[in-house]
Amino acid sequence: MKINQAYTLDGKNWTYLQKKSTLQNPLVFVFGNRMELQKEAVIEAVRKEFPYEHLVFGSTSGEIIDSNVLDNSVVVTAIEFEKSTFEIRTENIFNHHKDAEKLGESLYNALPKENLRHLFVLSEGSFVNGSSLIEGLEKNIENAIPISGGMCGDDAKFEKTLASYKENPKEGEVVLIGFYGATLEISFASFGGWTSFGPERIITKSEANILYEIDGQPALDLYKKYLGEKAHQLPQASLLYPLNVTPEGKKEPVVRTILGIDNEKQSMTLAGDVPENSKVQLMMASVDAIAEGANEAAQRAMQNRKTEPQLALLVSCVGRKLVMNQRVEEEIERVQEVIGNTTAITGFYSYGEMAPFANNTFCDLHNQTMTLTLISE
Repeated sequence: MKINQAYTLDGKNWTYLQKKSTLQNPLVFVFGNRMELQKEAVIEAVRKEFPYEHLVFGSTSGEIIDSNVLDNSVVVTAIEFEKSTFEIRTENIFNHHKDAEKLGESLYNALPKENLRHLFVLSEGSFVNGSSLIEGLEKNIENAIPISGGMCGDDAKFEKTLASYKENPKEGEVVLIGFYGATLEISFASFGGWTSFGPERIITKSEANILYEIDGQPALDLYKKYLGEKAHQLPQASLLYPLNVTPEGKKEPVVRTILGIDNEKQSMTLAGDVPENSKVQLMMASVDAIAEGANEAAQRAMQNRKTEPQLALLVSCVGRKLVMNQRVEEEIERVQEVIGNTTAITGFYSYGEMAPFANNTFCDLHNQTMTLTLISE
């Protein structure tokens, strides 16, 4: 595996992490601030510097390269696989009447299946229900192929997110990358570090990822009472106080971040499904707990590996970044301590992370976690 990594802070000048080399048919990840990815001049600069076919774009809430977390930048990682291959498919949620499950099923069906080892998802984060997308992707997998990835971000603005394959970044796009080959070793893990507090309640009215009532009370009204004076800062304030949701019949809880609110309906739109009869609690975290959570995620991802990873794709939640603030790079450093300094690291801060729970291959949508996908040939 050969890797070129570079970033630009002004859309013109590039800083390389390794000596620049010419690559053959690489997979190119382009993670950038949404405002930057909307500039034609910036996209032209990326294409000029990386004149390759397979460019995958995604907007972020912060760009990760090596142990650095950047803002208002564009980071590029180009990967040439020597023994394995990849296939990429993309579709738009607006072409599926915002039905993420059908979109996911269509994307998976479009990929070749022979020697398929892993799926990595890069989804826009504003219109797509991540839980439904995963359901569609897994409909015909039969628990055979693991999935990891994340939902694109837009800082803490929640205005719109962008993604694309080959084309210029746009709204509504979902990109699916299939990795192929017997020599690939791909491991993954996801962990948070947040702590539940307050009474455990029951979701009494919801529809997919829209939460209407908790314990028979309007969900938004109850949530605002908890937030107190921070309620007027919604939905941004909710990134600091996500919900811990345990669906009926399941042991493992999932964390859900609030993406939007509807004051008229007293409802909240979350990044993934919140089924009725689920148990729900508020959550909070400290900087140290989040950094320790990143370390735990890395430990789990490395646990049964036979080879050292050559590439680490990190997807961490924007809520973690807001809590950590100036210390945000600590969680990347904690990951690097575990996976090793020779591993190329890239990724982004997101509106949702995708990975199976430990000792499982069924994927789940997470919020407020550090999610790793470690790849070597």
